[in-house]
Amino acid sequence: MNFENMNIWCWLIPALVGIICGILGYLIGRLFGKDSVEVVDNSAEISNLKASNDKLKTDLADLNNLKATNSKLKADLDACNQRVIAASKIVKPAPVAPSTNLGASAASFAAGAATSSALAFDGSAAKAAFGKNIKQDDLKLVEGIGPKIEGMFKDHGIKTWKELSEAGLTECQKILDTGGTRYKIHDPSSWPLQAKMCYEGKWAELVKWQQEHKHGKL
Repeated sequence: MNFENMNIWCWLIPALVGIICGILGYLIGRLFGKDSVEVVDNSAEISNLKASNDKLKTDLADLNNLKATNSKLKADLDACNQRVIAASKIVKPAPVAPSTNLGASAASFAAGAATSSALAFDGSAAKAAFGKNIKQDDLKLVEGIGPKIEGMFKDHGIKTWKELSEAGLTECQKILDTGGTRYKIHDPSSWPLQAKMCYEGKWAELVKWQQEHKHGKL
């Protein structure tokens, strides 16, 4: 009986050892196989990180270049501003006062310069066109303007042909409206145009225009 038990253990122990070794080998294989897969995955991730790092380095270099360019532009702008400030501080020579002997000449020259900016009124040419004496800046020469309307315009600061020629239609209508409903029949749309022809001395054109338009209407 003892001999038989020994025979059983002789073949059972190696079998158990083999099974245990097989299980350990399987587990060790799975363990090492998993580790090698993880190593490959980590390598891919490291490669991506390196690529991202290289891109960031390139972007940083570009940013540094932009900063350098910006600094240069600021320096150029500061230099330009300094030149402008220096130029504005240049003292202009004071005008030389005219001598006593030249005082009258200077006054005449100033008066001539002032009158040259305005067109000269030619009364003879106006009389030849209208067949009557024409007074300068007579607003009644404009077709549609009578003595009362002329007074209204002068009360509102429009006293000359030039001022009337520069007045807009809205302004003319507002002045008319101050007179009440009795002036609603008047149409001031052509008055600045007629006043401009008066101011510029275009008498023949004005006469022709007034003959072709009834009551000064465009």
